[in-house]
Amino acid sequence: MVFQAHTIESGGMTITMKDKLQQIREEAIRQIEASDVPEKLNDVRVRFLGKKGELTAVLKGMKDVSPEDRPKIGQMVNETREAIENVLSERKQKMDEALLEARLAGEEIDVSLPARRSGIGHRHPNTIALEEVERIFVGMGYEVVEGPEVEYDEYNFAKLNIPADHPAKDEQDTFYINRDIVLRTQTSPVQARVMEQGRLPIRMIAPGRVFRADEVDATHSPSFHQIEGLVIDKGVTFADLKGTLEVFAKELFGEETRTKFRPHHFPFTEPSAEVDVSCFKCGGKGCRFCKGSGWIEILGCGMVHPHVLEMCGIDPKIYSGFAFGVGLERIALLKYEIDDMRLLYENDIRFLKQF
Repeated sequence: MVFQAHTIESGGMTITMKDKLQQIREEAIRQIEASDVPEKLNDVRVRFLGKKGELTAVLKGMKDVSPEDRPKIGQMVNETREAIENVLSERKQKMDEALLEARLAGEEIDVSLPARRSGIGHRHPNTIALEEVERIFVGMGYEVVEGPEVEYDEYNFAKLNIPADHPAKDEQDTFYINRDIVLRTQTSPVQARVMEQGRLPIRMIAPGRVFRADEVDATHSPSFHQIEGLVIDKGVTFADLKGTLEVFAKELFGEETRTKFRPHHFPFTEPSAEVDVSCFKCGGKGCRFCKGSGWIEILGCGMVHPHVLEMCGIDPKIYSGFAFGVGLERIALLKYEIDDMRLLYENDIRFLKQF
């Protein structure tokens, strides 16, 4: 079979189909080699191989080619397409290799240079104070116990001898989820839960976060931390409570620290007291830190109320005990002479790095 040299018009000149394909091939290769970024390479692909590209236009002209010559011309078009695609692929590979080489050059590491110093975190002042308190009481044989922050009203109030009409249950002080569930206002519910278990004697502290509807200021926050302690055994007296807290104060603030007990009232203890420690800044002489009194209030305490023991299933005729509670933030503020509680929660690295 003799192939007919079909012609097409191009720029006012009559050329054969073979010459046109050769022109397309050469022009495509020239533009590919001149492309220096992937975007230009893609433009060349669209111009010559796209749906509206030059090779596609040639294929659309196949209707004017005699049936016997169409296979030959189709083969020539495919060969041209394959040649362009091969050059495109090679050029793209070279571009990718060049980009990778440039990126690796920018990421080159000189192993002889000194390493960058990483910032290392450290303990928060609250954590430091908590660990110190736990160390002291664990050393005296106490167990550290935790409980739920979302608590039943029964444990947060009723089992602690706080009746339904008690002022402490006012909604202005307590966050209620519903009438029976609250955000705990103290860690004393943990003590009630432990007493209910009936495993006596008990010697424990219960640190944890508590919640009260307080306005935020230098000494108050709606979320803060308490550490409450409990001892239940036969023959426990107020003298045991006093001796325990004296040891605690000396361990925490120094051997010269003295304690003073003042009568107070708490629903879950009877008798109850508030405890002051001699100012560790001036030694009790009076200074700005203790407001000239020589004493600093630190915690509340008392003998566990017999009714609380009864509600938790403990016979008050056989067992007695004492309880105490101290604010963790208060210890941190006193120990590190911080005058604003808000500093503990603002995450200011200039403040925290001092500890």
